[in-house]
Amino acid sequence: MKGLTRRTTFALAFCSALALSQAQAQAPAAADVYHVLFAKAAPGQAAALAKELQEQDAKDPMASHYLLLRHQSGDDWDYCLIQHLGTKASVDVTNANPNAPPTMAWHTDTFVAGPSWSDVTRAMLPTDAKAASSAYVVAVLQSVPGHRSQLDSLVRQINTNAKVPVSSLVFTHLEGGPWQFLTVDRYNSWQDLATDRAPAANDAGWLQVREHVASHRDTIADRIVPK
Repeated sequence: MKGLTRRTTFALAFCSALALSQAQAQAPAAADVYHVLFAKAAPGQAAALAKELQEQDAKDPMASHYLLLRHQSGDDWDYCLIQHLGTKASVDVTNANPNAPPTMAWHTDTFVAGPSWSDVTRAMLPTDAKAASSAYVVAVLQSVPGHRSQLDSLVRQINTNAKVPVSSLVFTHLEGGPWQFLTVDRYNSWQDLATDRAPAANDAGWLQVREHVASHRDTIADRIVPK
């Protein structure tokens, strides 16, 4: 997003990772820094905000390294921007026009540690035309005090009982919003999402998550960028 180049260096430091079999790897390990923006459009400004979030600095070699998701059902944001920053994050003073019409009612900014950009694109983008209409579930989670390591382990676990293929990523909070983990799951289709979310009797995984989560917010979304 134009105007969100970062110049303050940070040390790198409600969904479990899903898979179809035990042979499938867990969510990729953290390698880089990302900026995560949750934004609510001002009244009548949803289209303008979507356009603004896609404006990139032409001088930035990683200008195309971002994932823009749009709310469909869940938390009170309209857009989630996950922007790859490399191994370091920084903040600059900009010359943005302070009198420009506001496109955002509110927004939050968080720096997170996440997997490499190649791992992100591999997990979040469809590999064939049949998966072009992917559905996404975005969740932010805060652990019960003293349970952060247990929740960290849990959100990376493989669900061997998953009914459909799901690609998952986990991002870990560095600075910013009041949550510790961001998880993003991609389903090949909306039908796959519905199939996977069908109720299961005595779901031990659901109960296990509740033992370690103090709060969570889950949102179903679709993808705007990359196309």
